[in-house]
Amino acid sequence: MAKIDVFNLKREKVGDLELADEVFATEIKEHLFHEVVVAQLASRRAGTKAAKERSAVSGSSKKIYKQKGTGQARHGSIRAPIFVGGGRAHPPKPQDFSYRPPRQVRIGALRSALSLIVKEGRLTVVESIDLGEVKTQKLALVLEALKAGYKKTLVVDDKGNENLRLSIRNMDKNQFLPPEGVNVYDLLRHDHLVLSTGAVKALEARCLERKS
Repeated sequence: MAKIDVFNLKREKVGDLELADEVFATEIKEHLFHEVVVAQLASRRAGTKAAKERSAVSGSSKKIYKQKGTGQARHGSIRAPIFVGGGRAHPPKPQDFSYRPPRQVRIGALRSALSLIVKEGRLTVVESIDLGEVKTQKLALVLEALKAGYKKTLVVDDKGNENLRLSIRNMDKNQFLPPEGVNVYDLLRHDHLVLSTGAVKALEARCLERKS
């Protein structure tokens, strides 16, 4: 197992932590990134576009003039697509674009993303992230001290850390997620990852969990 330095909020080393190789030092499979990110983005699509076909628009269904003898084309209803105000032919309908890749693919992509971040030196582990109050400016100074203030940073800690969650929500470049919400898309779109020691253990447990 590889060891990584553990810091306090002033970036003073307070110890080290062993990282599970199966999670943070696995083979990086970039093709899994594509599969999982495309699935995530597809699931975010609203899929609400719609238009009315001829049966849904208002208007009489009576034949507008007789079939023969007028010299005009044959028509049966004013609601036909050829008329202004008529229904559309083959209109778009609401649909669900979401799909879910197999669990092994999702977990494999998550392990690869975490391993890539460690390999590129973009991970900082802190003992705990206790701000003591809801203060965005204080959090900005903490991230600056951790050498992550000028980057797009993803901060991961327990979901009960309300001070952190509320302090980071006004920051454009930074985002907070609990360990159970960490995903490949957010890992790849941020420049730096800050984990608490508790978040490290939670991510390892999530990635190494065996389905019964």
